[in-house]
Amino acid sequence: MHEVSLGGMLTDYLSGERIEETTYEEFRQALAKFLVEDKGFPKTSLKAKVPLIFLIDGQETGRHIDLVAYEVSEASGEAGRPLMLVVFCAGDTGSFERETVSCARLFPGGPVPVAIATDSIGASVLDTATGDPLAHTPGGATGVRAIPTWDELRVRVKASDAATGRAPLSDERRRKEERILHAYNGFLYGTCCSESCRIPPKSGGT
Repeated sequence: MHEVSLGGMLTDYLSGERIEETTYEEFRQALAKFLVEDKGFPKTSLKAKVPLIFLIDGQETGRHIDLVAYEVSEASGEAGRPLMLVVFCAGDTGSFERETVSCARLFPGGPVPVAIATDSIGASVLDTATGDPLAHTPGGATGVRAIPTWDELRVRVKASDAATGRAPLSDERRRKEERILHAYNGFLYGTCCSESCRIPPKSGGT
């Protein structure tokens, strides 16, 4: 399923603004509400449809990330470092894990420690550093219930930072991840009729 307009408008849960209704928007709204009301995420920590831009052979390309959870400053309430991102998928979430990890590794301000692929029912909760599913989920939860709470996420991020030293990607590793994501992105560009799914290539300097 690709994201296309349904011709209507709805009220965005996070911002309160009127936005376009699409085939994916109901899932974003439901998950954002779930993260805030069930998992304790501050509303100010979440942003939807965040662009991820990178260069391939001098051309700008990219895609939108469905939801990103950011660190929130206790003093100012402003969003800071990205801690978790969510990519919606149609089909087996396991088949979208590598793509989702690449998004998390390339995301500005990242790598983002926790990456999630979900179809709104099932969910793969992934350690971005290793690319593997998180070994332990609260109470053995499965599906979207396995998504960490806000407090659990911050604990997980601290553990990830201790293990990785928050090291940025090397140039070689970045190029590899860009090529991997570009392969997935190229599929979207070639098959999807809507720019809601992906950001089409643009020549560098134009």
